Amino acid sequence: MSREYNFSAGPAALPEDVLRQAQAELLEWDGARASVMEISHRGKEFIALAEEAERDLRDLLSIPSNYKVLFLQGGATQHFAQIPMNFARGRAVDYVLTGDWGEKAAKEAQPIANVRIAATSSATNYDRVPPRAGWDLDAHAAYVHVTPNETIRGVEFHDIPDVGGVPLIGDVSSTILSRPLDVSKYALLYAGAQKNIGPAGFVVMIVRDDLLDRCPKDIPKIFNYAEHAAQGSMLNTPNTWGWYLAGLVFKWVKAQGGVAAMAERNRAKAEWLYGYIDGSGYYRNPVETSARSWMNVPFTLPREELDAPFLKEAEKAGLLALKGHRSVGGMRASIYNAMPLEGVHALVDFMKDFARRNG
Repeated sequence: MSREYNFSAGPAALPEDVLRQAQAELLEWDGARASVMEISHRGKEFIALAEEAERDLRDLLSIPSNYKVLFLQGGATQHFAQIPMNFARGRAVDYVLTGDWGEKAAKEAQPIANVRIAATSSATNYDRVPPRAGWDLDAHAAYVHVTPNETIRGVEFHDIPDVGGVPLIGDVSSTILSRPLDVSKYALLYAGAQKNIGPAGFVVMIVRDDLLDRCPKDIPKIFNYAEHAAQGSMLNTPNTWGWYLAGLVFKWVKAQGGVAAMAERNRAKAEWLYGYIDGSGYYRNPVETSARSWMNVPFTLPREELDAPFLKEAEKAGLLALKGHRSVGGMRASIYNAMPLEGVHALVDFMKDFARRNG
């Protein structure tokens, strides 16, 4: 078996060490004489696994004690609707749009809340973060929603915006665990797992206690975050396999030196790739330098007819899933935590060779 460098935006590559441990434990986990997928989520063995995963995540992100950590099902898109259902029914909410996922989040909230677009960079094809000074925020809004990293167009906030006393909510699906994060500046963070945490269908949520007090009593319990918090994320049968894999990833990140060490690696990967693109005179990245993503690097070739041969030759060279999102075309290299620097070096070497041969 030969594993290649997988640049998929999600479901994305997982650390090979994690996959090998999961493979070794697939038939029997931790002396249970059964797979972790086959044991009761109410049993003491799985409860211990779940509690350890939460402790590790709290350690990695220095999560304050007045925040709950929820391990939920679905994906971030489900929570685009569930968040306003819990915290903003009928109230005004502010959304800052820096790409397609922010747009989708706002659209899903519209049937539930009074959605205001406080700022957007759509006029420039989402190539930047709108300057904070121009945001039209409502001081009485239920919350402000941002997408700190947009995977499709590769636009990223490089600081946490100050929104005053209004709760700040962030979809950190593609940046969580990639660098240190000041959780205390957010009221709620949520992340689909399939980029830097684990398998698709699993969601991590970090939510401040006072926000949970807002959850209405008249929505079904299965949609109520306060109910999930009260039951330790076991209101219903959780995604036990996703929880297990997330726990392995948390331990892997700690073994790498934690989120500070991951930040150094991720910065180096991004600088290497952007540095080549900018100096190549052949490839182009459309995002303002100040808003470029560390995690998702879109780029275009000089002529669209070169896209198909580039992708075909890249795959033959062991560089997988470089095709850009269907809505924008071009190429995209997603370089999440599990992508080693050697993979980015291999990509740049291939890009150099392709440009030489097709200039």
